[in-house]
Formats: sequence, structure tokens, C-alpha cells
Amino acid sequence: MIVKEEFLSKLRRYFSLNLYEVKIWTALLSRGVSTAGELSDIANVPRSRSYDVLESLEKKGFVVMKLGKPIKYIAVAPQEVVERVKKNMAAEAEERIGRLEKLKETDILGELSMLHKQGVELVEPSDLSGSLRGRHNLYNHLELLIRNAEESVVIMTTTQGLMRKVEGLKPVFEKLKKRGVKIKIAAPLTKEAAAAIKDISEVAEVRHTTNKSRFTIVDGKELLFMVLDDKDVHPTYDVGIWVNTPFFAKSLNDLFELAWKQMKPAEDVIKVKV
Repeated sequence: MIVKEEFLSKLRRYFSLNLYEVKIWTALLSRGVSTAGELSDIANVPRSRSYDVLESLEKKGFVVMKLGKPIKYIAVAPQEVVERVKKNMAAEAEERIGRLEKLKETDILGELSMLHKQGVELVEPSDLSGSLRGRHNLYNHLELLIRNAEESVVIMTTTQGLMRKVEGLKPVFEKLKKRGVKIKIAAPLTKEAAAAIKDISEVAEVRHTTNKSRFTIVDGKELLFMVLDDKDVHPTYDVGIWVNTPFFAKSLNDLFELAWKQMKPAEDVIKVKV
């Protein structure tokens, strides 16, 4: 049986299987019912490993062992396998989340936080910086920054960036609002963003700008800025720079405040239906 390497790679990624597992599984799917020895020959997997691999696939719900001599294995329908894998992943994720929640109740988290605090105090300010690649990583770090805000969050973004932030970060913005943190967002406002503007208007002040910039300043101390236009880059290759530098962040914050005074409020630029 010949199966393309590209196809096997996709199966490994989607089902979290190793190479021997996908080879044995696809071989069994092509046969329906087979012995470990036959599958070993078809899939070109060492016979000494085929029994371990089939046992692993059985535990994961991909195959069923048929009693008798010689022992044979039956392939589970792919549609059923997908449902089983989904169920197992959900259960595993729930278990991991539960363990992490319990961690909050132990002394471990406090000790880790103390280590981090002591470590940061020993670090040179110039070392508190880093580059981030990929929009997923950028937004994870952005959420971390704004979640810890105490006084202010300033955001300059694009139209699409505004919509993404409202969709992904609104719960965080709402918590900041309750804590009295002032949130200002500047972006090119179009009809496309009307729903997003309405969604965020109760927790943040939004104004219109024609400038093309992408950055966030937290408490006038930390800065995260993107180096590329989001229209010209695939999300996977988006790049951002994070710096913890009160001197530069405050200077940029002051420039933003000057520009902010000249920007028109969202309600003056686009009519948002209430």
C-alpha cells in the first residue's frame, strides 16, 4: 500500500499520532480487518513495534481488537474516530484546566510569582523587551499587558485591528472599566467597523484617525508596537516588539494625547445604530 507522505503528515497533525500509528491505521483502513503481522508488512513498520502501535491505537479508539486466533484488528469508521478524538481532547483539556485552577489554591503559584518578581528586579530595564512573531502570540501578550493595567490603556490600530480587538479582548476591557482604567482607542473608522464601535463604546472612548499605526501603551510604561501593516502581512508572519521602557512609552503617550485632541469622536464620524 502506498500512501503519500503529505497525507500521512496531515493525519499526524490532525489526530496527534506518530508516524508508525498513522501507517498502521491507514493500512488497517485499507484492509478493514487484519492481523498485526499483515499490517506490519503492508505499512512497512517493524513487526516488533506493530503490537505496541495497535495497542496504542486501540486505547485511542481507532481500532477494535477481535478475539480469536490469530488476533485480528478491525478499523473503526473514520467519522466515528473523529468524534472519539474530539471527545478525548475535550476531556483532556478539561482535566488540564482543572489542574491549573487547583494550582491557584496552592503555595506553588505564590512561590513562582515571588521568583518572577525577584528576577525582574535584578534585570536591567533594557533587557525587558522582546520580539513576538505571529498574531496569535501578539494578542496573547497584548492581553497580558492590558489585563495588568492600573491607570490607562492607549491603542492606535487599523480598522481590522479594531474589530479584532473588540472581538477578542472586550471581556478584558470590561474588567478594566470596572477598575477605573481609562481606555482610548484610535483607528480609521468606517461603516465596516460600526458594530465593533457600538460594542466597545460603553467601556472605551473611540476616535477617528487617518494615521496608519499599530501600537498599545499601558500606564505610560510598557509599549507593544507592530512593525508591519496588517493588510500586507499574513497573520502567521505578523511581527511585534514589546518594550518595558517608561521613558519612551511616556513620550509616545504624550504625542498620542496631542493627536487625540484633534481626532473626531466615533459618533461624529459614523452613525452607530443603538
